[in-house]
Amino acid sequence: MKCLKNLKTGNIVRVDDKQAYNMVGTTWNYISKSEWKAATRVVVTETQTVEAEKKEQTISEKTLKRKKLKEKQRQ
Repeated sequence: MKCLKNLKTGNIVRVDDKQAYNMVGTTWNYISKSEWKAATRVVVTETQTVEAEKKEQTISEKTLKRKKLKEKQRQ
C-alpha cells in the first residue's frame, strides 16, 4: 500500500502498489504514511468532540430528571 497526493486538488489516497506505480506522474506524488494519517485522523477527532458534547448533555439531562423525581417523592 502506498499513499499518494494529488498536486492539483490536494486529495490524499491510499492505494495498492501496482495502482500507485501507474498513477504517479505529473498529477500524483508519493507522500509519507504519517501525512496520510494526519489528514484522515482530523475527521475522527472532530466527531469525537461532538460525541463527547452529546454525552455531557445527556448526563446533565439525567441528573435533572433525577432531581425532579426526588423532589416529587419528597412532596
